Amino acid sequence: MAEAEAAGDAGLGPAAAQDGAELAAVIGATVPTGFEQTAAEEVREKLGSASRISKDRGKIYFEVPARSLPQVHRLRSVDNLFVVVQEFKDYQFKENKEDALKDLEDLVKTLPWTDPLKVWELNNSLKKKKTKRKKHNLQSPASRGKLSDAGEEGGADQNNTNDQEDCAQNPVAVEPTGGQDKENLQGVTSRNGVEEEEDNEQSEVKAEVQASSESGSKADEGQTGEGEAKVLRFRVTCNRAGDKHSFTSNEAARDFGGAVQEHFQWKADMTHFDVEVLLNIHSNEVVVGIALTEESLHRRNITHFGPTTLRSTLAYGMLRLCDPQPTDIIVDPMCGTGAIPIEGAAEWPCCYHIAGDNNPQAVKRAANNISSLLRKNESKDSTALGVPLDVIQWDICRLPLRTGSVDIVVTDMPFGKRIGSKKKNWDLYPACLMEMGRICTPGTGRAVLLTQDKKCFAKALSRVGHIWRRAQTVWVNVGGLHAAVYLLRRTSEPAQDTRPFW
Repeated sequence: MAEAEAAGDAGLGPAAAQDGAELAAVIGATVPTGFEQTAAEEVREKLGSASRISKDRGKIYFEVPARSLPQVHRLRSVDNLFVVVQEFKDYQFKENKEDALKDLEDLVKTLPWTDPLKVWELNNSLKKKKTKRKKHNLQSPASRGKLSDAGEEGGADQNNTNDQEDCAQNPVAVEPTGGQDKENLQGVTSRNGVEEEEDNEQSEVKAEVQASSESGSKADEGQTGEGEAKVLRFRVTCNRAGDKHSFTSNEAARDFGGAVQEHFQWKADMTHFDVEVLLNIHSNEVVVGIALTEESLHRRNITHFGPTTLRSTLAYGMLRLCDPQPTDIIVDPMCGTGAIPIEGAAEWPCCYHIAGDNNPQAVKRAANNISSLLRKNESKDSTALGVPLDVIQWDICRLPLRTGSVDIVVTDMPFGKRIGSKKKNWDLYPACLMEMGRICTPGTGRAVLLTQDKKCFAKALSRVGHIWRRAQTVWVNVGGLHAAVYLLRRTSEPAQDTRPFW
């Protein structure tokens, strides 16, 4: 084997469930690149677990008891989740391709699959419960009444949009092309079932943990928890980074998948699979895992998409960067589909959020997304009063807000690619910064701004240095573009109330 004694440092692996011990799991999470530390802080605050940030940017690892899976799915900063089967921090790959691939095949038989499969089985049972509960809520007369009363065009649109998104996420085997050797296949089924959990779910989880432990290794034998023999369908997804490997990600997925099939007697299926086995290779770091999410959690809020809809997980990272406090007034002056203010209203309900855009179509999409959020809240709690969020159409350079009345500005500025142009940004950016400076409270106001047009932003910021000071820069990847999130702090300098900048 690949000196897989490998990995000598067989780093993280699931905590073995000893007799009578509680089932625990090492969870891997993909997060927006650049916001790994933010995700680690959220895990510590909400789950009480310490996280380790991977050398491969955009991933963190943390250990939790299996009963905490519902809380794990409620994390706002993570995109996809998987349970770690085993991690090798310094795996020694053979130089010869055939030998290297043979070592990966042999590795399958030595991995500790039992507990991770129990965690996967428990995760599946939670998803089924969520789906049944959701269907029951939607079919109840009271719920139907609320949906009818909502009376928005967004009602029908929402279902159509979800269907379209599910279709867009149905991948087949992807051959790596050119020098880009990274296969990142997403899941197939809609992930409506893993969002917010009800209060009584914790007791159900404890019962499921017990049932999962008692079921032994049924998953190992390709059986379901219902006692009926069923051959599970699976696929292997390989993500590989590094230029010192003698094989491609497709070859690694093929050979590793063949060994998994032989070991478990599962059936390979690239689209309609039950289990997705993950093989993540980053230089000499190898992580084998089992996916716990079928669709990225960043899709939780948005039902009406625009040309540049921001991921909810990235919106959360931006909001958290400015440290919102109760009663803060938070404004997104270029809200697009409303991803930032909707995320803010969901996570910081003690603040007041205002969203606006100059494009009437964007304002309409944002309003529909807010309506969808209201309906979702009402389906969970009939006494829900709404969300602290308003949306309005306005001109970013002439905001209808009083001078010094806003605590925080958070927005995704036009990159000058799909919307606007780089040339227009040279006039737009300084005008925006001046108007944001006018509405923000001197001395305490702050702004978190995302842009890929870094040169233009730096120039604009230098022109308004008397009202804005750069406090922090986070480098992020947005749709393959190298972008930056800037945290600015408002100086105590009074703002000029003259609207045109020059």
